[in-house]
Amino acid sequence: QVQLVESGGGLVQAGGSLRLSCAASGRTFSNYAMGWFRQAPGKEREFVAAIRWGGRSTYYATSVKGRFTISRDNTKNTMYLQMNSLKPEDTAVYYCAADPSNLGTSWPGVYDYWGQGTQVTVSS
Repeated sequence: QVQLVESGGGLVQAGGSLRLSCAASGRTFSNYAMGWFRQAPGKEREFVAAIRWGGRSTYYATSVKGRFTISRDNTKNTMYLQMNSLKPEDTAVYYCAADPSNLGTSWPGVYDYWGQGTQVTVSS
């Protein structure tokens, strides 16, 4: 089992920045690919970014590329999402997820473990 806890969400004005963290406990964090997803009210959960176990391979949704940066510190069992130039359409609950297969894709089906989510609200 892997337990994931997100933090760092909040209210920010458009153009501002936030950094989300995802702390993992349980099985070996460094062996898993990790991902960030988000879900806005009335919408389906969507892929944001993913990072493979070594941290060198990263993937982003087109909507966040160039504004968001995913990273991980395997010594701290923690993953991060640095979000810059935030827009009102980034408002959502953000979830981190762990993928034991280390595929790190945009498909939520490969992620076996999910956190409870953290709310990000961007005001215009």
